[in-house]
Amino acid sequence: MTLNIFFLTITINKRSMNLEEAVHQEMVERLYEKNKDRQVSMYRFM
Repeated sequence: MTLNIFFLTITINKRSMNLEEAVHQEMVERLYEKNKDRQVSMYRFM
């Protein structure tokens, strides 16, 4: 009888953002919210 055991360790570290990435992320979130609001208003219009 053969017993094969394989161990795998995964560590997850939170990535810290620099100022440029934070500004970009904020812009992306604003654009996403703006488009979502436009979609809702067009849906209500129909």
